Amino acid sequence: MRPYIGGQAVLEGVMMRAPKSFAVVVRRRDGSLLVRERGMADSSGGVLRWPLIRGVASLVESLRLGSEALRFSADELERGLALESAVPPAVGLLAALGLSLFAAVTKDDRDQAAATPPRSASPSGAWVMIAVAVAVFVALPQAAAAGLNRALELGLDVQAPSFQAMTGAFKLAIVVGYLLAIRRIPDIKKVFQYHGAEHKTISTYEAREPLTVEAARGKTTLHPRCGTTFLVMIAFVSIVVFSAIGAALPRIQTGSRLADNLIFFGEKLPFLPVIAAITFELQRVLARTCSTGPLRLLLWPGFLVQRITTAEPTDDQLEVALASLRVTLFRQHNALSDAATGDVVFPTYEALLGADRLRAVARVDGAA
Repeated sequence: MRPYIGGQAVLEGVMMRAPKSFAVVVRRRDGSLLVRERGMADSSGGVLRWPLIRGVASLVESLRLGSEALRFSADELERGLALESAVPPAVGLLAALGLSLFAAVTKDDRDQAAATPPRSASPSGAWVMIAVAVAVFVALPQAAAAGLNRALELGLDVQAPSFQAMTGAFKLAIVVGYLLAIRRIPDIKKVFQYHGAEHKTISTYEAREPLTVEAARGKTTLHPRCGTTFLVMIAFVSIVVFSAIGAALPRIQTGSRLADNLIFFGEKLPFLPVIAAITFELQRVLARTCSTGPLRLLLWPGFLVQRITTAEPTDDQLEVALASLRVTLFRQHNALSDAATGDVVFPTYEALLGADRLRAVARVDGAA
């Protein structure tokens, strides 16, 4: 069975991952390709492959690998700019976190949900992003809904389905507004182009077509398993889940709207993994059954937002995405050990294609 491939756009590059391999390729300022790749432990079974549980495991894995890939690409970009005495890119903390969040879950994890993250991927970045996600996608929308409820004197109970629908609407508005805002930053727009290159490359692979720039160029930048679609679906799933929670739990009546909101916010937190797990399974089903035909309409809310987070890539950017996938597949199929791991550099994309099965390369020993 061909392995499922997931990916993520990073600064001036693309990360790809398979069940047994992981690779990040970034384009240096001089046009050369810097590659970081290694094998990953793959489990053939276990509790992490169970439905619902695999969704949470996949999300944590994606955040860990995504934070490492972003950090690697940012370090390399800053190193290149420092050598040229150039101005650093306008990518702040929230922009970097947002890029990792929207691109983190871009794969069908049937073969990858139990993959063990490499030891070098620090969990701290993932936990920071989870904290930011809770603040942006749970606390802020509820606070906005509470403010509107008070301003318009609607008198909605914090546990009522109508209040949850309002919260979900604010959640979507915050996500879309945030993405529209950061898209205006030139450096972020370039990452969105790499996001499009990642989708085109994976679509070419899934169509069993040659992994060439010519074949990838004609593919769409939209993909049903994109992390952007995942975030959009979370907004809808959270309305249903939190409405059910509000109906099932005892009614909160403290006499203070602020206290009611804080208590219900605390009650919702333990159910966040449930929402992520349900959304993961739902996206997985829709990606398999609705990619073609009239049911494809169910994917269009996510596709509409993907039009913000993806852009048409250049051929040079497609080369980077294709290089990342080729390296990932080579290690996956040849089951290379971690002993062969290292950062490597190719002067050109053609040099990567012409290498002795992607192994006869010049090692980068800390050199800029």
